Amino acid sequence: MERKQLEGLLGGGDDTSSAALAALRAGASYVVWDGTTSPKSLATVYGRRLRHTLRRGIETSGLAQAVQRLDLYGRPVRLGQIRTADGSWIFMLFLNEDSSMLVACTGVRQTQPGPPRPDTC
Repeated sequence: MERKQLEGLLGGGDDTSSAALAALRAGASYVVWDGTTSPKSLATVYGRRLRHTLRRGIETSGLAQAVQRLDLYGRPVRLGQIRTADGSWIFMLFLNEDSSMLVACTGVRQTQPGPPRPDTC
């Protein structure tokens, strides 16, 4: 998928897709994988991730809404991913079968590595 085509799909206006679009325009890397999968199975997986991130206090964007949209969507979806240039966020994209429409988008802040721990011999 061409970068410009993906940018067009992210113009939906919600906060998460707007953040993904801004990241893409700022030089983020991206991939859209071949093949499709069941939105119901993804809703289950991402529902678990939602509970995990809430328990751990991990910052997310649009995750609950993505789970809801996937649960309601009745056709197979393609997966894509955008990784910000600094690696601080990863956005998961859920596209319709022919990648002409964004079904849902979610982002999760990546844990930044802490300072190195001193050796304890």
